[in-house]
Amino acid sequence: MESLQAIELFAGLKPDGQPMVERLPVKALPDNTLQLVRSPAFVKGLAGGDVIKADTDKREFEIVKHSGNLSVRVYCKTDTSALADQLNGPVAKLGGELDFETPRMLIYTIHVSCGFSAIEEVFNPINGDNAMWLYGNVYDPTDGVTPLNWWQDILKPD
Repeated sequence: MESLQAIELFAGLKPDGQPMVERLPVKALPDNTLQLVRSPAFVKGLAGGDVIKADTDKREFEIVKHSGNLSVRVYCKTDTSALADQLNGPVAKLGGELDFETPRMLIYTIHVSCGFSAIEEVFNPINGDNAMWLYGNVYDPTDGVTPLNWWQDILKPD
């Protein structure tokens, strides 16, 4: 039986150089792996539904299986309420959902089969002085620009 629990994973360094962790809800699976319940706000390389092996002492992880979901992070200088109202409908039409909302951040999970173009059509208009968005699990966490390409196998025709 799957049980819900929370784990902490390394999410980067704070401005003062101290490590930052993010607490994430997961389902414990029978094979001792963990499935993310939602996309993280700060941990790079993961999205809701991904299955991982976690070293909770070191707060590190290894991806066992990608869910096919993309993590989309929206950061805002002002309250996100109006932005959420603007985005939630179009994201739902793509089959995605809002995983997490704070006054300055929105985290969405959307399946890659929707297509990058369709997703970017929804989110690109919000980029500006007040808000910006980015993928949380598309680019290499080390350099931030090299595509991870994990979706290639998922999108291959059968």
